[in-house]
Amino acid sequence: QVQLVESGGGNVQAGGSLRLSCAASGFTFRLLTVGWYRQTPGKQRELVAQINRSGVTNYVDSVKGRFTISRDNAQSTANLQMNSVKPEDAAVYYCNVQGTYGTYWGRGTQVTVSS
Repeated sequence: QVQLVESGGGNVQAGGSLRLSCAASGFTFRLLTVGWYRQTPGKQRELVAQINRSGVTNYVDSVKGRFTISRDNAQSTANLQMNSVKPEDAAVYYCNVQGTYGTYWGRGTQVTVSS
């Protein structure tokens, strides 16, 4: 059974740091492209960061230089290190994986930012 479980969300002070984790099971993780998306009420879900099977990353402009996506294929995990967090980073963050057999989503983890 395939499953993605996010963790690490919570409240963070503006300017602070937070680390989100995504644990995958039921996948051949090393073959997947992994992404972190976020969504706020009334807005479309947006791609924040993505890392492909070769380790190539891409980021939405608003987080470049502040967020870092990484993966550990041996542990089937992916992390999103969020630094210099801003109030506009507050959202529900979702882990996403894409592979030959389709696209899968986690249930999300809430990030709130105190200013």
